[in-house]
Amino acid sequence: MARTAAVLVARLIFGGIFVMALVFKFADMGQTATYIASAGFPFALPLAWIAAFFELALAVCFLSGAFFTEASILAAIYVLFLAFAFHGPSHWTANQAEFGFFVDHFTFFAGLLFAAVHGPGDRLVLRTPPLLGRAAR
Repeated sequence: MARTAAVLVARLIFGGIFVMALVFKFADMGQTATYIASAGFPFALPLAWIAAFFELALAVCFLSGAFFTEASILAAIYVLFLAFAFHGPSHWTANQAEFGFFVDHFTFFAGLLFAAVHGPGDRLVLRTPPLLGRAAR
């Protein structure tokens, strides 16, 4: 029972984080685009929209358990990208807090890798065929 509860809470946290991120993006897509552009990326507004819908897909996967392993791996890659693109070493000299934000992404990355390996648990899971060639958990 404790394992099931822990897995469900973890899925809620993962899903909640991505829901929160996408809500902030949808609330002010222009500000999100400005932030993306400030990191040196071209086509900031289309990238902001892509990020928002990607985060929506991740949230749905984490909350439903559908394509959980694949979503966990994609989210881990995304979080690692965000760490370097928006909080990496080039940002540390201007703001020391950026180093903390950078490191925080690695704890999230580790949790996502752990989730990818262990799956969505046995309860409240929308079963889907595996996309990565292994049996669904």
